[in-house]
Amino acid sequence: MNQSDGKKVAWFDRRTGYLELLVEEQRGAVLDVLAPYLTASSSPLAHKALRSEDDLAGNSPGDALQMKVDKLTPGFWRWALARLFGRRLEVDSWRAGLAGERRVGTELERLARRGWRVLHSIPLAGDVDIDHVLIGPGGAFCFNTKCHRGARVWVGDDSVRIGGQSYPYVRKSRAEARRASAALTSACGFSVEVQPVLAFVAVAELKVVPSLRDVRVLQERDIAAFKHLKTGWRPDKVELVYAAARDRHTWVRS
Repeated sequence: MNQSDGKKVAWFDRRTGYLELLVEEQRGAVLDVLAPYLTASSSPLAHKALRSEDDLAGNSPGDALQMKVDKLTPGFWRWALARLFGRRLEVDSWRAGLAGERRVGTELERLARRGWRVLHSIPLAGDVDIDHVLIGPGGAFCFNTKCHRGARVWVGDDSVRIGGQSYPYVRKSRAEARRASAALTSACGFSVEVQPVLAFVAVAELKVVPSLRDVRVLQERDIAAFKHLKTGWRPDKVELVYAAARDRHTWVRS
C-alpha cells in the first residue's frame, strides 16, 4: 500500500493474510482500507505477544474487589464481636460487590458461544478499574456492576436513588465508557465507540426514567439478550478490538 506521493506505508499478502505496517501513523487508514480482507491472525495487534502479567484475559470477575476483601477481612475475634453486637464491617459491602461482579461475569461469559469476548477487572490509572468490558457483534460495552440486595432502585438521567440516598452511578458509567473508548481508539488506530452499561444485581425493583438513553440500565438476568444484538461488527473487527483490550498497557494511561 502506498500514499498518493508513492511512499510505502504497509505490505499485505492476501494469500497468507500477513500484514506489516511500515508507517505507524497510518495504522488507522491502512486498517480501514484492508478491513474486508483482514482476519484476526493478520492483525498487527494480534501478532503482538503479551507477557502473562500484561494479558488481562486471565482476570476473573471481581479480582480487584477480592484484593480489597483480603486486605480488610478482620481477625476472628473482631469479626465475632461485630456479629455479636449486630455491627456491619467495612468488608461486608466489598463482599457484596464481589458477589455481584461474579454473577454478572458469569452471565457475560455465556455470550462467548455467540461470538462475544469479555474481560474483567480492567485496571485504569488512578487505582480504579472497570468491572467488565464486552466486545462482540453488537459493538463494545463497558459494564459498571452494582449489588444492592432486595433494594428498590430508581435511575434518573444523572444519578441513582436507593433508600433515600443518591449515588453517582450514571455519571460514573458514562465516564468509564469515555475512558474505555479513548483507550481502545488510541490502541487500535481507528474509532472504537464504547457504550456504558449499568448492571444491578439482586434488586427487588428497578425503575429507569424514559429520558435516559445513552446508558443501558439492566439487571443481570437481562444480559442474555445481548446474544441477539448485532450492529455490523465483523468477527475480524471484534478480534482486533479484543486484542487491544486484553493488553494492560492499553489502559494504564487512560
